[in-house]
Amino acid sequence: MAEKFVDPAELPCEYARRFLPKDLPIGEWEALAPLFEDLEKRSLLSRRDVEQALLDLSELLSAVEEEGAIRYIRMTCDTTNPGYEKAYLAFVENVAPKVEEALHRLRLRFTQSPAWKDLPSERYLVLQRKWENAVRLFREENIPLKVEEEKLGQRYQKLFGAMTVEFEGRTHTLQQMAKYLEEPDRRLRERAWELIAERRLQDKDEIEGIFEELLVLREKRAKNAGFANFRDYAFHERERFDYGPRECEEFHKGVEEAVVPLLRLLHKERAKRLGLKKLRPWDLLVDPEGRPPLRPFANPEDLVQGAGEIFRRLDHRLGELFGRMAALGLLDVANRPGKAPGGYQSTLTERRLPFIFMNAVGRDQDLWTLLHESGHAFHTLLCRDEPLHMYRDPPTEFAEVASMGMELLASPFLDVFYPSDEERKRSLEEHLYGIVRLLAWVATIDAFQHWLYTHPGHSRAERHRAWVEIFRRFGGLEDWTGYEEVLEHEWHRQLHLFLAPFYYIEYGIAQLGALALWQRSLEDRAQALEGYICALSLGGSRPLPELFSAAGLPFEFGPKSLSRAAQTLYQALMQT
Repeated sequence: MAEKFVDPAELPCEYARRFLPKDLPIGEWEALAPLFEDLEKRSLLSRRDVEQALLDLSELLSAVEEEGAIRYIRMTCDTTNPGYEKAYLAFVENVAPKVEEALHRLRLRFTQSPAWKDLPSERYLVLQRKWENAVRLFREENIPLKVEEEKLGQRYQKLFGAMTVEFEGRTHTLQQMAKYLEEPDRRLRERAWELIAERRLQDKDEIEGIFEELLVLREKRAKNAGFANFRDYAFHERERFDYGPRECEEFHKGVEEAVVPLLRLLHKERAKRLGLKKLRPWDLLVDPEGRPPLRPFANPEDLVQGAGEIFRRLDHRLGELFGRMAALGLLDVANRPGKAPGGYQSTLTERRLPFIFMNAVGRDQDLWTLLHESGHAFHTLLCRDEPLHMYRDPPTEFAEVASMGMELLASPFLDVFYPSDEERKRSLEEHLYGIVRLLAWVATIDAFQHWLYTHPGHSRAERHRAWVEIFRRFGGLEDWTGYEEVLEHEWHRQLHLFLAPFYYIEYGIAQLGALALWQRSLEDRAQALEGYICALSLGGSRPLPELFSAAGLPFEFGPKSLSRAAQTLYQALMQT
């Protein structure tokens, strides 16, 4: 069930087409163009005209985006297949840009129509805000630049997907090597860590080159749209209507004041428990008591079956949703050579189904990753009956509450994988420690991005110095002596920097929401779950603060909220 890749294109679609021909070849622009032209010629004089045209456009965009998602899924599931790569790039180069141009013309027609302002704001505020912003940002000359960015991102993924090392007599992907960083044998951990670091450094110049090409393209896009720098442009492009760079800097400040001291306290305690005078980078994931790594499952099938049991015990509705995903083959969780690194949940937008991709190798972290991606999947499934495609895509800051919140909501049921109290507590302790590290890492990556895009023309050496300075501002107590070059390039492993610029602060905002949801569930689990499910069912139909409010959560991420979060984490860690 979990090991076999099921091509998403073979899955049934429950939502009948009303505007699109049944056998429309979505991957060919020549077939799509007449449909966009039909919409462009429509009368938009009345509210009824506008709403029907929105529904027809929604159907068209759902089909187009799903075609892109299927091609991306195929490519990442097998980076060695030249046909998958060719098909994905053909879509990115020949279809997506033309769709973007046609969509821009349609947005102009909608936003300039007499009936646009007469649409009821309770229903259409979010869409009006998004489209008016998109019209302001659109520049035709930026379309080919975005295509080039996509192609560079694919090169980056292919590069990392091909990285392997020889260790203990076998060939391992870097994902597979990560489990050795949890081994009690310190010398083994060190050798594993060094091999991973050395392998990454082999491609450091090519990776730096890819990133420098991306910098140039992004700065051009910003300048074309009339912005002083890419940071300011990116905040508009990411539709951050409810916060800006200043609020992000307040997040950085809060992490530095409240989270970094907690991280360093935990590192000091970790060194003491490990009997070390100082921590090294290969000492950060091992159990501090020297116990063997947690191994919650032996094969991908066990992981999927166990996760299903957790969701059934948490809430029968979520259990049924997960069971359906597994039955349809929507889970590709096993690691294998040639598979792209990382994990994600992609949405098949016409079928309105989620697809989970990950690289499970038997680690405790794999369990938490599946819980995380399942939260995204529940989001997709709970809002799938929303008729507007544009509203089935929630803002990332709340989409990550769905996933991070699910991790913590599911934590009382870890006994499915860990029958003993000791292992259960240990898994939760490691996860909470991971949250502390994540908040610090989010601040590191976000602050680095702010620096990158407000210092145009910087040299490679300047970039390395800035990275190390920011890393040390938010980092723990580990000693990198002798591995300074590795540290200078440590940011290479963060794919968001290459594939999705400025997409990372969302994790910090959402993690604070998830911690608040967890606190709420400890007081009243049923009420917290109802708020969670209610908010997820809204998709992206309401502004970000209202989505948080629907779940019973505050929308704030400055020093005060980070201080509360650090206190919550500290108290929970002291109890494990």
